[in-house]
Amino acid sequence: MLLSIKDLVVEIDGKRILNGLSLDIDSGEVHAVMGPNGAGKSTLSYVLAGKPGYEVISGSVELDGVDIMDLEPEERAALGLFLAYQYPVEIPGVNMTTFLKVAVNALRKASGKEELNSLNMLKLIKEKQKSLGISDEMLKRSVNSGFSGGEKKRNEVFQMAMLEPKIAIMDETDSGLDIDALKAVSDGVNALRSKHRSFLIITHYQRLLDYIKPDVVHVLSGGKIVRTGGPELALELEEKGYSEFIEDAA
Repeated sequence: MLLSIKDLVVEIDGKRILNGLSLDIDSGEVHAVMGPNGAGKSTLSYVLAGKPGYEVISGSVELDGVDIMDLEPEERAALGLFLAYQYPVEIPGVNMTTFLKVAVNALRKASGKEELNSLNMLKLIKEKQKSLGISDEMLKRSVNSGFSGGEKKRNEVFQMAMLEPKIAIMDETDSGLDIDALKAVSDGVNALRSKHRSFLIITHYQRLLDYIKPDVVHVLSGGKIVRTGGPELALELEEKGYSEFIEDAA
């Protein structure tokens, strides 16, 4: 099992957010987690990535057989975990190309690989840039600085393509996107699907799953998974809403 979450209990400032959540994702699978506001979706993504401020009361998370709960965020990234944020941060003054060079070589060094020289790094950037339709102009700008919502999300997918993670967590990637931007981002994600890479797609709405077809859909409510099914479960949620699942969790 690539990612195995067992009975995860998490609190923030004494308030319980995740309440015994368990979830397994195998290599090559795409899982979607859907749920109402306050269900714990973003908390799950942040805890997996190692964001400070979350107290893990109990439970375990293993990535490719390694317990990651005591690891720093950069150590988790080196093991193959990537988080695409709902609201990507801007980093003024840090050029996109420079950022990518540092990030890629940091991961290569951490995994015992030889760092890429400038020429090979440029070749890799051009290769990924072409496959995802990223413009030269975007690469000349500071990271996410002055980017539209759609550009920021496409940039997240571009970073993911460069870093080639084992599992990518997409935290409400569709948030704030118009239909054209949603299609562009979804096309980028679909281009990166492979038997060696898994995805955990966190979303409120069915519309994203019209473009990124999941293998498994989970309903998160009250800090735990209350229903699991196939893609048809997302359609059921779109039709009926979350009320019955909230009642089940209660």
